[in-house]
Amino acid sequence: MASVAELRAAVDAAVQQVNEGQAAIQAAREKLGEAQQSLAAALEGGAHEAVGTAQASLSQADQQLEECFSATQVAIEAAQNYTAML
Repeated sequence: MASVAELRAAVDAAVQQVNEGQAAIQAAREKLGEAQQSLAAALEGGAHEAVGTAQASLSQADQQLEECFSATQVAIEAAQNYTAML
């Protein structure tokens, strides 16, 4: 069985990986925002259904990334609570 120090180190390593994942999620959200702005500028005044679909899909992707970020935050808090109890 692993020692308390080993468990804490393993959890800390996992939390660090999650933090890196969160940074990637944030970067992806920023890129999606840039894409939305570029698309809106390029298609300004366009009323084609495909334009609306593209914008809605980008918005949905951003919302799902936000949900992913929130879920990872809950995971970090749970892991930190666990190590605090050790």
